[in-house]
Amino acid sequence: MTQSISVVDYAQDEPTLYTFGGAEPVTMLRPGQVLRTVAEDCFSGAVLTVDDLPSKVCELFNPVVGPFYVQGAEPGDTLAVHLLSLDPARDWGMSATFPHFGALTATHTTAMLHLPLEERVWQYDIDRHAGVVRYHARRSEYTVELPLDPMLGTVGVAPAGGEVRYSIVPDAHGGNLDVPELRAGTTLYLGVNVPGALLAFGDGHARQGQGEVCGVGVECAMRVTLAVDVIKGVATPWPRIETDHQLMSIGAARPLEDAYRISQRDLVDWVVELTGLDVLDAYQLVSQAGRAAPGNVCDPNYTMHAAIDTAVLRGATGYGGVHRRLRALAGAVW
Repeated sequence: MTQSISVVDYAQDEPTLYTFGGAEPVTMLRPGQVLRTVAEDCFSGAVLTVDDLPSKVCELFNPVVGPFYVQGAEPGDTLAVHLLSLDPARDWGMSATFPHFGALTATHTTAMLHLPLEERVWQYDIDRHAGVVRYHARRSEYTVELPLDPMLGTVGVAPAGGEVRYSIVPDAHGGNLDVPELRAGTTLYLGVNVPGALLAFGDGHARQGQGEVCGVGVECAMRVTLAVDVIKGVATPWPRIETDHQLMSIGAARPLEDAYRISQRDLVDWVVELTGLDVLDAYQLVSQAGRAAPGNVCDPNYTMHAAIDTAVLRGATGYGGVHRRLRALAGAVW
């Protein structure tokens, strides 16, 4: 990683990218460089009031910023993306239910006889000073404050083999992971499939519950500051997250149990790599010390993550301490 710190400010005029792969890079980033930009919400900013039904005002969903070409990234490497800061760009966020989307409704793959859900929109107040998101019921005066917990729902790189994937689809390349742990202070590791990796991201959430059960978080445009690095000659088969105290592996598939299995298997492999434990010894340790949670159970693929505290691994860190090095940039940037 380069020693000097430079910052790239990128402004995207229109949120026109809705895929991973199939697009030319908008600019180049160097390893160790910091990027500052604004990512639009999943509605492309078109849902402004509770009367703006997404089906009427949105042509597509889930725009991403980019893609960004990362210098030196080649297939077989790993791209490290550290989220330095996530700050809602508006003082409100929107959520919704859809007739054929979400975990508790009929979908095109889950045939039911009941009537489709109503399409309904909720507006949340975002109070950055108080650190809260205010929920307002639509059919009563009920209101409650929830903790503000900004995250990015969608981060990924171009898939392998020249494939182009809609941004709403999570898979091994990343994509719409919808894991709340993708908040400031975390590092996401993604396997590189094409020269330059072609990083893209978006889908800001002021907060989101585990599983994103209705299919929509508190969607809001997000000011994003992140740093990138390239880990040469080290492949990463599935998206991984490192925080100051945890390691996480993310699996994406249908049915949900296969996403669960992928995440658990990858975490076991990572523990073996970091500790030198026998596979079954690592399996036993993850079984007793690990945690699991869904990211989303609504998209074309579902996501699950498997997590373990690094204290259980005697303080082991991933990828030679990349997370710590990128984390240290926070004090140097501001």
